[in-house]
Amino acid sequence: MTENEAIARYVEGYAPLDEREARDKEQMLRFWRANNDAFLRENTMAHFTASAWVVDPWREKALMAYHNIYGTWAWTGGHADGEADLLAVALREVTEETGVTAHPVTDRPISLESLHVSGHIKRGKYVSTHIHMNVTFLLEADPGAPVKVKADENSGVMWAPFDRVCEMCSEPGMRDIYRKLMDRARKY
Repeated sequence: MTENEAIARYVEGYAPLDEREARDKEQMLRFWRANNDAFLRENTMAHFTASAWVVDPWREKALMAYHNIYGTWAWTGGHADGEADLLAVALREVTEETGVTAHPVTDRPISLESLHVSGHIKRGKYVSTHIHMNVTFLLEADPGAPVKVKADENSGVMWAPFDRVCEMCSEPGMRDIYRKLMDRARKY
């Protein structure tokens, strides 16, 4: 998949469900058109990422990891790092970060977000404040499958009941996103 195909499929083809998503979609498209390195983290202003909202088959629990850098329970996901197929990125990140193998409920995103990332230290180096042009996919997995911690990124992995997800998240801006994802997951 080329970047053009990925943008057409995952961003241009996405039908925003609210004003926030419409504005984030517009911002993502403008950013991509203006930057030939939009899929590389070497673009230190912003870059494309993919996240996975992993749920159990009954849509009662979400797979969460305790993210070391942010100090909170969070979804899984990561940088495109030149990979245009953002669904493949989301699938890879789930397995790398949790040990769980998930499968897509749909091959289309269920959400788009422009996410502010505060400056932080990663692997001994300072990473400046930047934006993640994030595409989120709904994945499903067996909650009985073994999980594993990826010590350089997280210090815990668990299936969180939907009614506890927001209280486990210490990032106020993410709670609205998680509520949206839980609502959307229930519709599939």
